[in-house]
Amino acid sequence: MAWFKRKSPGLLAQQKKEMPDGLWVKCDGCGEIIYRKQLAENAHVCNHCDFHFRIQSKEYIELLCDFGTFREIDAKLEPVDFLNFKDSRRYEERLKGAQKKTGLIDAIRTGTAKIKNIPVVFGVMDFAFVGGSMGSVVGEKVARAIDQAMGLKVPLIMVCASGGARMQESIVSLMQMAKTSAKLAQFSDSGGLYIVILTNPTTAGVVASYAMLGDVHLAEPGALIGFAGARVIKQTIGQDLPEGFQRSQFQLEHGFVDAIVHRKEMKNTLVKLITFFL
Repeated sequence: MAWFKRKSPGLLAQQKKEMPDGLWVKCDGCGEIIYRKQLAENAHVCNHCDFHFRIQSKEYIELLCDFGTFREIDAKLEPVDFLNFKDSRRYEERLKGAQKKTGLIDAIRTGTAKIKNIPVVFGVMDFAFVGGSMGSVVGEKVARAIDQAMGLKVPLIMVCASGGARMQESIVSLMQMAKTSAKLAQFSDSGGLYIVILTNPTTAGVVASYAMLGDVHLAEPGALIGFAGARVIKQTIGQDLPEGFQRSQFQLEHGFVDAIVHRKEMKNTLVKLITFFL
């Protein structure tokens, strides 16, 4: 029996041991296995089917803002568990876990930046932080970003990705819808330009407020954009929903989106729009 016993790990075993984890990722669009470095070089878009992978706020800042120009504002504004909320976990624990996981304080980053040398106020939500949910901090930072753009007389660009209002903050979260909408009305009256980029997913209370109040709405291909979920709507009306319901192409065809823009073309498209309007 000793004849069949392997005395050394062998070539294949050694190769497998030396291969680092996480080098490859499977595309949710076509199932293709993609080298992560190649994916990053292609703006996190599948080069086989153009599926847009979900990316975080850091990647959007690097992709859309001129290198080194983003200056974050209100970076230390922190959420508070004023209701002592608890479901399966305490809200305070969820916040600490999300902060440790993402390195963010809350679900949005706002600041001043330049896009092809054009000064802007830039806001970007991060779905990795509690599903990009809108609580008091998100609403306040959006409101302050609007004030900043109004004071500087520069365009406001907002990249949205959200599951909606944060239930752990109850009515205070819902109040952010009215607050941000009122601020945007002031910004519009002052002649400000507001461009929204809708990414996957952008839903619920964020869609019912600042995500759909732009002068121009751009969407990434395949992004889920809507208020209530498809399953809830189907159960409510008792009918099957059309194919591609609530995806960016569907919303474009029904007038909720002005254009669908490939992620690699988004920066140039922003420059063309800002130049045209200003």
